[in-house]
Amino acid sequence: MRLVKLSLTIIAMTCPNAFAQDASWKAAFAPLPQQADSAENPITPQKIALGKRLYLDPQLSKDGTVSCNSCHNLKTFGVDNEPTSPGHKGQRGGRNSPSSFNAALHATQFWDGRAATVEKQALGPILNPIEMAMPSEAAVIERLKKDKSYPTEFSAAFPGEKDPVTYANVGNAIGAFERTLITPSRFDEFLKGKDDALTPAEKKGAQLFVQTGCTACHMGATLGGMMFQKLGLVKPYPTKDLGRFEVTKNETDKMVFKVPSLRNGAKTGPYFHDGSVKTLNEAVSIMAEYQLGKKLTPEQVGEIVTFLNSLTATDTSKLM
Repeated sequence: MRLVKLSLTIIAMTCPNAFAQDASWKAAFAPLPQQADSAENPITPQKIALGKRLYLDPQLSKDGTVSCNSCHNLKTFGVDNEPTSPGHKGQRGGRNSPSSFNAALHATQFWDGRAATVEKQALGPILNPIEMAMPSEAAVIERLKKDKSYPTEFSAAFPGEKDPVTYANVGNAIGAFERTLITPSRFDEFLKGKDDALTPAEKKGAQLFVQTGCTACHMGATLGGMMFQKLGLVKPYPTKDLGRFEVTKNETDKMVFKVPSLRNGAKTGPYFHDGSVKTLNEAVSIMAEYQLGKKLTPEQVGEIVTFLNSLTATDTSKLM
């Protein structure tokens, strides 16, 4: 047995790619579903159509210039590639706008998890004075009812309701649409058994990703989005943002944020809660150091980033 272990060690040292075909690490992940179904908000074609229109409609903002799509642009993988997003009269909040792609699969929404679902999340920015700045739910409904076609579209999306144009249904429609924004990649094909869907370099990077410990937080189908974690777990991270503490007021939640998904990560920079990190290579290096206590070489960082590029969507029809 010792000779076998010694032989394997020698092979690994002399031929770093020897285990590139070992796909046991795949167990840390799962392929994406076709859509993010919800028992509470069943997806229908009518809801999707209405939700997409609302998502793109700047009428949901006070001055008619900001839509959901302004910050979560469907053409650029559900983000605006800004550190923080400009809202009402150019105001900017303190946090980066995360991607709306695959977000419906996450356990919670927002960096601090203050909304449980995409339906609830969709309603927050509309009334936020910095973002879309509508004065009240009633003002939103009044504006929608003045539109010639919205009442008909709401009736089709929510049949049987006496007065379907409600604020809750605005969220339900947008949420239904966002539940279809699922973006599989070549990595999903690999997980389903198509071995040549990834290059040897991408497989090597994926294996290193697992071996480094990244899957402690970035696992499953979304490679993130399923848990909270303290930023600066093993080494204090320089940020004044108190994270989830601002929602819970629990001391243990200071500097705690929702773990972001790495899906489409190569396209959704800048990174971190404040958008302060410009490149994916820098983000990987920082996370290894501050979350795992590991100093990766530039070569190792590059290998992991090579893998992360395989998470970019191959279905361009979602990039509307």
